Amino acid sequence: MKQDVQLAFSYVRRHWTHYVLGLLSLLLVDFINTLIPRLTGQITDGLTYGLPVGDAYVPMTFPDVLPLALRLLGCGFLVALGRFGWRYFLLGASRRIEKEMRLSLFTHLETLSMRYYNSHKTGDLMAHFTNDLLSVRNLLGMTIITTFDASVMLIMVLYSMFRYVDVRLTLVAILPMMVIVIGYSRFARIIKDRFRARQEAFSELTDHVQETLSGIRVIKAFVQEHLELSAFAQKNGHAREKNLDVVRIIAIAMPLLDLVIGLSMLLSLLYGGYLTIHEELTIGQFVAFNSYIGMLVWPMIAVGECVSSMSQGMASLGRIREILSEQPDIVDSEDCRRDLTTLRGTVDFDHLTFAYPDTDGREVLKDISVHIDAGETLAIVGRTGCGKTTLVSVLERLYDTLDPDMVRVDNIPVSRIPLRVLHSQIAYVPQDSFLFSDTIEQNIAFGGDGAGHADVEAAARAACLHDNILAFPEGYETRIGERGVTISGGQKQRTAIARALIRNAPILILDDSLSAVDTDTEEQILSNLRSWRAGRTNLIIAHRISTVQHADHILVLDDGAMAEYGTHEELLALHGIYRDLYDRQQLEKQLQSHPEADSTEGGDQA
Repeated sequence: MKQDVQLAFSYVRRHWTHYVLGLLSLLLVDFINTLIPRLTGQITDGLTYGLPVGDAYVPMTFPDVLPLALRLLGCGFLVALGRFGWRYFLLGASRRIEKEMRLSLFTHLETLSMRYYNSHKTGDLMAHFTNDLLSVRNLLGMTIITTFDASVMLIMVLYSMFRYVDVRLTLVAILPMMVIVIGYSRFARIIKDRFRARQEAFSELTDHVQETLSGIRVIKAFVQEHLELSAFAQKNGHAREKNLDVVRIIAIAMPLLDLVIGLSMLLSLLYGGYLTIHEELTIGQFVAFNSYIGMLVWPMIAVGECVSSMSQGMASLGRIREILSEQPDIVDSEDCRRDLTTLRGTVDFDHLTFAYPDTDGREVLKDISVHIDAGETLAIVGRTGCGKTTLVSVLERLYDTLDPDMVRVDNIPVSRIPLRVLHSQIAYVPQDSFLFSDTIEQNIAFGGDGAGHADVEAAARAACLHDNILAFPEGYETRIGERGVTISGGQKQRTAIARALIRNAPILILDDSLSAVDTDTEEQILSNLRSWRAGRTNLIIAHRISTVQHADHILVLDDGAMAEYGTHEELLALHGIYRDLYDRQQLEKQLQSHPEADSTEGGDQA
């Protein structure tokens, strides 16, 4: 709770002038509002009894009423001006804080390591940017306004009632309102827990919707719409129940609040009428007192609104603080080389052994030692799940090794290379080619700062994508759908390759990035890469032998261990795992080239 308040105050402090001016405007409005019943009472007494002149009363005339009416008019003008002021300053400040907090949240999420995203769902994080920030904005805007306004109004009205009307009548009127103060202390604790549960249910619902819409093609392909609808209905029902939990407690509290307020007004009417009949109060005082009682209704109602909004805002603020307090696992070390700006591309894996965090030490990579000179190409092959992607993830320092000397670039441990430099010097094409919902040109240009159309076109030609792009109605300005759903898998992979090539980084990593490309196109892309990437280091992960056979070195992984290492010819001569993969793929290629032979043989055997 204390940390949540400190977080909110750190943002409020930046806009303290707006809050001060806004609260002063609100104070002006409340002060003038307490004057209006007194002016009304004076006019009522003047019209009823007349104006005191010596020991006698003379009837009030229009010239006597006019100054009081002008005061009322002036009060109305100042109230309107003050209300504009507090809305402009206080609501404006809350909007600015919402913008700044959203920016802080997004900026912080960009710094977090892969471990965090592996354990947190996208939909839940999105809920922080929508529902939670809305609740915080209300907390730092309308809730502050309501709390301050109700508190000041309550004090001023009570003072006016004590000072200008009658102490006894005031005590009778406020006695039932003491119940509200006692009741809402308990209400605040209950409503906060229910609001937090409601926000978490909304996060689960948002995550389910996001995941379903992202995978709608798979859902339709497997005809699983009914199952997803059933799952959504369950999440939706859970969110509904959590919302109803909030509604139920408010539905109980608000009528009780109205009952107490009604009781207070009834007592004031009965006792005030009694005092007026016995001439202990004037009619003007009685009218003014009833106006004050009406003004007390707002602070009492505001108690419920404040407790509800504050509980919701604090619950959301706590959820946001949890993200902002999360620390990245991968950061620049204290002894990192701040003088580094570029890398040549020499890579060393020195007895590399690695286990993912939170996996009880189960080793994914086991004692791997490989040296790659700058300008060489290393191919990595092996069965699915043998650790190929993990190897390049460690090189990119998406995860840290126990011994920082196990992975080096230019003979410098990657832990000593500033992250920004390391990542800027590595161009990476992942297995899942993620594309943005933008034009093809912008997707390719994303890989290079300041890249022009000529650079984009050259990279597209190298990736054998240029002709495909020209076939689109709008060419390079063709907009692709979310995650590139409007283009084929091969086109997505080649767009991602072009995006990596345009960077011209010293190290290029292709992680099974040609799997959706036919063999002829693959051969042309590899040929272009050899000329485009001459003198630069390349790491190519692949399953097809045709992709890796021209590499300078080939590493064969088996269950995370270094099974074989050498050139294409050397590995074939070993008659091991690599030769087995090669023979099977050659057989598959022959069967695909002569399917009728397989059919005939099958018929003869039958």
